[in-house]
Amino acid sequence: MRIGVVLVVTAAVLAGCSDTPSATPSPSPPPPLQSSAPIPTASTPTLTPLPSPTKPWPTPRVTGTPAEDAPLAERIRFAIARQAQIAAGRAAETTVACPGIDDAEKPGRHELTCKVTYAGKVYSGKLVVEAKQYSATYKFTSQFVPITRVKVVDAVQRTAPDAAQVTCTMEAVAVVNHADQQGIACDVTTTANAVRPYKAVVSGDGRVLVAKA
Repeated sequence: MRIGVVLVVTAAVLAGCSDTPSATPSPSPPPPLQSSAPIPTASTPTLTPLPSPTKPWPTPRVTGTPAEDAPLAERIRFAIARQAQIAAGRAAETTVACPGIDDAEKPGRHELTCKVTYAGKVYSGKLVVEAKQYSATYKFTSQFVPITRVKVVDAVQRTAPDAAQVTCTMEAVAVVNHADQQGIACDVTTTANAVRPYKAVVSGDGRVLVAKA
């Protein structure tokens, strides 16, 4: 009986060391997934265009016109204030101070320096009065002019095609040197979401000229 046991154990050892390949194959890795669909890309949003202005920029209605027989100094101050508001594009509180203007009715030539305050912004100019016994002429000149941002944005919008947004680097009200050709920098965002630079130059009477920067 002991010999039979030994033979069985030996056979078991020989079977464990056999070179015969296993009948069960090892699993192979799955093939990589493939797709012919294109890779999605981020789309550029289309912006809504600004409404196109159909009428010229409106002339502001300036109140407080003095009577025809009002003193010359009062009429001149109002004329200068009205000129400032029309140039700026909006009616706003405007004061004019010209030391010595009360004597401008005296015959002769009067050259005065005036300080104009429009909507809190101050600039100066030169007033020349030519007075005679029964009449007088006057002229006010300044290298500065007040301008509102809404008027500048409107002018840029009229010039730039497909504008969806207009941004200008200026305060709501500004005083600019109309001899400065550098102008006001503005950026226009188009309906295709592209940004284009523009330049707005303000003339002495408040006209806004716009060109690509």
